[in-house]
Amino acid sequence: MAANATTMRDALYEAPGPKTRRKMLLGTVVSLAAVVAFLAWVVYRFWVKGQLSYRYWELFSWRSTWIYLGRGLLGTFEVALTAGAIAIVLGLALMLGRTSASKPLQAACAVLTNFLRGVPSLLFIYGFFFVVPTLGVKMSSFWMLIIPIALAASGVLAEVFRAGVNAVPRGQTEAGLSIGLSPWKVKTKIVLPQAIRFVVPSLISQLVVVVKDTALAYVVTFPDLMQNAQVLRTNYDALVSTYLVVAVIYILINYLINKAAVYVSRRTGAKIIR
Repeated sequence: MAANATTMRDALYEAPGPKTRRKMLLGTVVSLAAVVAFLAWVVYRFWVKGQLSYRYWELFSWRSTWIYLGRGLLGTFEVALTAGAIAIVLGLALMLGRTSASKPLQAACAVLTNFLRGVPSLLFIYGFFFVVPTLGVKMSSFWMLIIPIALAASGVLAEVFRAGVNAVPRGQTEAGLSIGLSPWKVKTKIVLPQAIRFVVPSLISQLVVVVKDTALAYVVTFPDLMQNAQVLRTNYDALVSTYLVVAVIYILINYLINKAAVYVSRRTGAKIIR
C-alpha cells in the first residue's frame, strides 16, 4: 500500500505516467470533439426540420407561459416534498423492522424492502390508477401520484438508513447495553441520532430521484411541471422547444439539490450513501 495514499484509488493504483497521461489527453480531446460534432448534427437536423423556427419558441417570451409553467413547478415541489416526507417515515419503519430482534419481522421487512426497491415507480402508479379504483377506493390524482412514488422511494431509503446504522461503531451499542439501557433505548437514544446524521446528505440526494419520478404525473393527469408542459406542447405544436426548456428546468433543480447534498456532506463530514 502506498505510504501517502489518501484514498482507496491512490492505494490500489499508481499515478499515471507521461505516456498514459498523453493517451488520456488524446482520449479526452477525441471524446469532446465527438460530443460537439453530435450536438452540431442535432442542431442541424432541428434547423432542417424547421424546429428552430421562431414560431416554436415565441411562446417562451410570453409571461403567461412562465406563469403556467410556474404553477406546474409548484405542483412538482408539492408532490416531491410530500412523497419524500412519507418515504422517510416508511423507510425508517422498514429499517427498524429489519434491524429488530424478531426474525420473522426482519424477514418480512427485508422482503418488503426488496420488493419496493425492485418495482418501478411507473408500475406502482399504474396500479393505483387502474387497480385501486376497482376495489372501491376513491382518491384524488394527487394521492394517486404521491403514494406510489413514496412507496418506491421508501425501499431505497430503508437501505440508506440501514447503512447509517451499520456505520455507527458497535462499541456505542455495547456501551449503552452495559449501563443497563434496553436494546430499544440504545437504538433510539444512541444509534439512530448518529445514523441519521450520517445519512442526511444521502436523504437530500435521494430527493433528486423523487423529483424525477414526479414527471410521471401525466399518467394521473396531475398538473405538475411535465403535465403543464404537455399542455403547452399540444396547444402550440412546440414539441422540441417545450421539452427542451422543461428538461433544462429539471436539470437545474436536480443540480441544486445535488449541490445542497454535497454542502451538507462537507459541513457534517458524512459521505453520501448511494
